[in-house]
Amino acid sequence: MDHVNHNWTQSFILAGFTTTGTLQPLAFLGTLCIYLLTLAGNILIIVLVQLDSGLFTPMYFFISVLSFLEVWYVSTTVPTLLHTLLHGCSPISSAVCFIQLYVFHSLGMTECYLLGVMALDRYLAICFPLHYHALMSRQVQLRLAGATWVAGFSAALVPATLTATLPFCLKEVAHYFCDLAPLMRLACVDTSWHARAHGAVIGVATGCNFVLILGLYGGILNAVLKLPSAASRAKAFSTCSSHMTMVALFYASAFTVYVGSPGSRSEGTDKLIALVYALVTPFLNPIIYSLRNKEVKEALRRVIDRIRIILREPQ
Repeated sequence: MDHVNHNWTQSFILAGFTTTGTLQPLAFLGTLCIYLLTLAGNILIIVLVQLDSGLFTPMYFFISVLSFLEVWYVSTTVPTLLHTLLHGCSPISSAVCFIQLYVFHSLGMTECYLLGVMALDRYLAICFPLHYHALMSRQVQLRLAGATWVAGFSAALVPATLTATLPFCLKEVAHYFCDLAPLMRLACVDTSWHARAHGAVIGVATGCNFVLILGLYGGILNAVLKLPSAASRAKAFSTCSSHMTMVALFYASAFTVYVGSPGSRSEGTDKLIALVYALVTPFLNPIIYSLRNKEVKEALRRVIDRIRIILREPQ
């Protein structure tokens, strides 16, 4: 057993994924490409929403907030993933480890609440079209977006603080970043109470939000089925399909990892599932939400045309 002192100067070792031979550079380059494409895609969405007036709508405002969140979300864990893929087991100080734990869960909880706000936006747009712009004014959009960040960073304080105050007897984290279950396995004490507390906080927050999303989509479904034509029903459903896809990906992986006992899963399972919501979902976000969307493609063309005109102007 690899013991360490119970103080804030201790360090942990991130085990990461075990890759050997030709798989190591391939895994590193593949992850690096996905990371760079994720950053580029989400930053492109943010820029387009800011520059093109055709995207000055509540739906695209919240999508741009989600893209901003995804940039930081993926940047919280992928650098340590890349480091472990390139160098193998990597040391990380306890302070950096617990900061990573807190920021990662804060952003995750924020995304959870933001998905709920985006469902509310679609509900108001479809069920109350005549009052939609009055109900979802710019001030309301900013307040709702700000509330998701405050709620997310507040809710994450409980699991992060409980984990950071544990006494640790082992230091090798069976993961590529500092997460709850892998860290609790290193504790010198029984962590069953901590696991229940984590499950309660995360489960209640995400569970209530998930029930809210289901309720809102129930209202949307009821309203859409009352529309007179098949074309109008198809158009209404198309505005919600991307959001429902992201909700399914995010909640399925998050519930699997964080709601339940950490001891009920093998050590390697958590980091494999984590790839879905910490890397794959942010990568798919700009593709599913926007880059395959006709309005975004038209906005991209307009912005490119404007840039070409500016470049052709005589200096």
